[in-house]
Amino acid sequence: MSKNNNSGLFIAGMVIGGLLGTITGILIAPRSGKETRRILKKSADALPEMAEDLSTTVQLQADRLSESALNNWNDTLNRLQDAIAAGLEASQSDSEREIRADAKSSENHL
Repeated sequence: MSKNNNSGLFIAGMVIGGLLGTITGILIAPRSGKETRRILKKSADALPEMAEDLSTTVQLQADRLSESALNNWNDTLNRLQDAIAAGLEASQSDSEREIRADAKSSENHL
């Protein structure tokens, strides 16, 4: 679970870092205004696709996390059911032993 979450965060960080690095590089680079505007336009045109990729990645990670949480919950429920069944069985065994002991005690008194 943690590994999947960390890889999703890593990918999101890579995308955001790449975006920030690109914008910083464009604004700092010594280019003419016309060339910088052209590069900014190309970057702006690429933003929807990058946002979609990031959204898809985040959704996949959320789905994996949900699936993992559901599996953990089901495992916990199964262990709880097993523990309850074992407790009931032990309780019934104790009750049966007490009934037998009482019956034996009653026979001895007769």
